[in-house]
Amino acid sequence: MYSQTERDLLHKIARDSILSGLEQGTPLTIKASDYPEVLQKKQASFVTLNINHNLRGCIGTLSAYRSLVDDIAHNAHAAAFSDPRFPALTVHEYQQLDYHISVLSDTSPMQFSSEQDLLTQIRPQIDGLILEDNGRRGTFLPSVWEQLPKTEDFWTHLKHKAGLSADHWSKTLQVNRYTVESF
Repeated sequence: MYSQTERDLLHKIARDSILSGLEQGTPLTIKASDYPEVLQKKQASFVTLNINHNLRGCIGTLSAYRSLVDDIAHNAHAAAFSDPRFPALTVHEYQQLDYHISVLSDTSPMQFSSEQDLLTQIRPQIDGLILEDNGRRGTFLPSVWEQLPKTEDFWTHLKHKAGLSADHWSKTLQVNRYTVESF
């Protein structure tokens, strides 16, 4: 969907927003109209930061409410400085960052009659999932399939991420799926 030039622009926005955070303490200020029309559209995204193939931060949005360029700028900054799993990024680490951007499709609710029915509908390597129940919520991007290739493991770990037990099941459980374009 995105050309190499557009992908390069989004990576530059992510890098520049983190640099802005290091130098000024704020995300890069974006004027969406300065960018190609496709990047001005409201789109949800995640920015994942790695150093030497190890996660260093990952923040994103699940619903589109601002332009993609704004979303990337804010999520890159948040991944570097506000991911609660890590301390704020340092200048030294900035030079080592590897950036991964995931642009999310719209979500679609899944209909299922049982946990087994749900598991048969999940598409490994394709689906990202959002699990919601009892005020708890968690999501896994499709890239998590690389670490958890078995559907049952992916599902169980997603329940844990949402703060639910491995055997949790209820009639109020909701699952939405989405796909991503990653680069």
